[in-house]
Amino acid sequence: MARNVVISGGGTGIGLAAARAFAADGDRVLLLGRRREVLEKAGVDGALTYAADLSEPDEVRQVELFVGETLGTVDVLVHGAGGTGQLEPQPDSDDPLDRVAHTWALNFRINVLTAALLTEALKDRLARPGGRVLFISSIAAYRGSGSGAYGGAKAALHPYAHDLARELGPQGVTVNVVAPGYVEDTEFFGGAIEEARRERLVGETANGRAGTPGDVAATLHWLASPGAGHVTSQVVQVNGGAERGR
Repeated sequence: MARNVVISGGGTGIGLAAARAFAADGDRVLLLGRRREVLEKAGVDGALTYAADLSEPDEVRQVELFVGETLGTVDVLVHGAGGTGQLEPQPDSDDPLDRVAHTWALNFRINVLTAALLTEALKDRLARPGGRVLFISSIAAYRGSGSGAYGGAKAALHPYAHDLARELGPQGVTVNVVAPGYVEDTEFFGGAIEEARRERLVGETANGRAGTPGDVAATLHWLASPGAGHVTSQVVQVNGGAERGR
């Protein structure tokens, strides 16, 4: 039976790979993101699209109305929106504390607030039983991210997911987190990274390769399946063992 799947950040990278995986099963997919043109060019068969800034409550309210009109019930909710904020406009100030405040607030807004607002807006629409909520975290939640802001923001998703799992579990809804490591073919780094850095990141894995959007999408797809119905409140790491180090 076809399910209704809502995916934020669904126009590129991991979100797009997940959208294609669900669409291939015949599920009805709604892609959410800020860039309308990117969503419309995603090329996911039969997918609906809706452009919105999910860090803005008023825009999330409009998403909820759209979901109610087009889908009704949400079987699977995937939170793929996020990033380090390096592609966002930078502050005008050169003051170090101003830049720290900007970086931390930005990372919280695009990685945590987007997920929390969308979840809370659609929570009552989740299928009961059988609903699935899936967050995308990062290896940075365990190992840091340089500035600390991105890793800290991703780590904040973990207790939120655990709280949701306890709240929604009695109603037959599971809530899980997937934490990827280095994944190629996304917009995460804003372009190709230096070869030395790539070699270092790949060298940290146990299996000697970079991750792909498809690796993460396959894990999300499984967690949304009936076979994962007794898996909840978990953080599944998809990083080739890099979190353990070499």
